[in-house]
Amino acid sequence: MTAASQAKQAIRERVWSRLEQAGVAEPGVRGYIPAFDGAAQAAGRLAGLPAWQQARILEVAPDRAQLPVRIRALQDGKLLYMAAPKLATPEPFYLLDPHNLPLPATEAADRTAAARIAPGIAISQMQAIDLVVCGSVAVNNHGARLGKGAGYSDIEAALLAEAGLLTQQTIIATTVHDLQVLDEDLPEQPHDFRLDLIVTPERTIWPGHPKRPEKLDLDSLSPDQIAAIPVLARRLPR
Repeated sequence: MTAASQAKQAIRERVWSRLEQAGVAEPGVRGYIPAFDGAAQAAGRLAGLPAWQQARILEVAPDRAQLPVRIRALQDGKLLYMAAPKLATPEPFYLLDPHNLPLPATEAADRTAAARIAPGIAISQMQAIDLVVCGSVAVNNHGARLGKGAGYSDIEAALLAEAGLLTQQTIIATTVHDLQVLDEDLPEQPHDFRLDLIVTPERTIWPGHPKRPEKLDLDSLSPDQIAAIPVLARRLPR
């Protein structure tokens, strides 16, 4: 593990402990994007913003913390892409069309149900995205973020940017508990993107330091990581 990776993990552990001690996250939070108390309120706050109201096409993380965001997106009639967990399917995103759902939005937005009812879709079949909502373990007021450490959000963003689907006009947001917003610098690596928007149950933060991915850096991934993600494995020479 590199020094940067070790520094990131130490911060994650601290935030997970903070959430556990405050009793504001579901048990067993370590190693995951925290499903936090107030997630529905954060989703409601996000849905009240012009950035949400003007967005037509969303890509939202499959984490439990963002389930209220996915529900609200479908209820508000927005086309929703959701990454397959760990990008482990040949077509790495699910397409949830609010006008063509066999289940109510509250059920269809669940990642297990989506895997069952929603068609898988290749990146080449997707439309340009207006708003991305990713999961986070820790963020700061400058828009830096830490995920759970697996790197899937960075891979997703890079793949979408390569395809021209995540542009300078796309807003990248996250919903988190206020205890996940740290008043300190966070370790950043070249492949890390920054958030345009942070929404908590109590606050809306526009960091103003955007950073977009440009392309996927395969050299930053291990052979095992690449082999486990079909869309990346297909890039390797035969």
